[in-house]
Amino acid sequence: MSTKIGFIGLGQMGKWMAINLVKAGFDITVFDLNQAAVEELVEAGAKQAANPAALAQDNEWVLLSLPNTAIVEAVIFGQDGLASTAQPGLIVCDCGTTSYLPTLDLAERLAKQGVVLVDAPVSGMEARAKSGELTIMYGGSPEVFEALTPAFNAMGNKVLNMGEVGSGQLTKLVNQLLFNISCAAIAEILPMAAKLGLDPEKVTQVVTTGTGRSFAAEFFAPLALEGVFDQGYPLKHAYKDMISAAEISANKQIPLPMTAAATTTYQMALAEGHGDLGKGAMFKVFERLLGVEFRKGR
Repeated sequence: MSTKIGFIGLGQMGKWMAINLVKAGFDITVFDLNQAAVEELVEAGAKQAANPAALAQDNEWVLLSLPNTAIVEAVIFGQDGLASTAQPGLIVCDCGTTSYLPTLDLAERLAKQGVVLVDAPVSGMEARAKSGELTIMYGGSPEVFEALTPAFNAMGNKVLNMGEVGSGQLTKLVNQLLFNISCAAIAEILPMAAKLGLDPEKVTQVVTTGTGRSFAAEFFAPLALEGVFDQGYPLKHAYKDMISAAEISANKQIPLPMTAAATTTYQMALAEGHGDLGKGAMFKVFERLLGVEFRKGR
């Protein structure tokens, strides 16, 4: 394939996304502050760029897989950022989780340079990034979607055009909020079950097969039984979804009472120092409050 793609962000998800693009035959040049991650991609067949500005000069598309909105803005508009050398016609595709309202602002600012920003956040944990089975939610013009589809197909097995720019991030947010709320709910309810004398293992069997089941319960309840709370996306990074929801609620006058309640649980876990753990660490908040542990063999 002749298309030259720059890729910025070789973290837990981005590394595998970039590797799958290399495997699919794309001409990939990467940048990341983590030199070890860059070297791994170079060994896989990618090239290395000195900074984002160099990527903007030498590639037709630049894909971003970055952890938050502030870093995306810095990579685009900061020192040696993409915007410093970007020429009209460059396509920047944000595959990370950037807040919805700032995405619209970034697209407007880049459009003044003739640069197209589209969003294509992904859903799926590291295993699905590695296997190329991510769900990809696109926001932008149909023409750019058609151009980028071969790259999307190398990274995911469900690719959906959700509409105009920002629609991908908004769809990802909807999905993440439902998941985040479910995580907060099981962290609150399952320790209560243990406090009142129910067997945690049997309760887990019910909530992972009955009408109360959810992906959150299926993933985190068995881990809680083992006392394992470091799996999945770090809590401190997941919290950005709650911030984004609060921004939308305030700016668009949309009441989100369930989301606000779940946000409090995230804040409690963060205040107790669990930010580097996964979302399952919210169990620890209610276990401490109730003086009980939701564990196997209890």
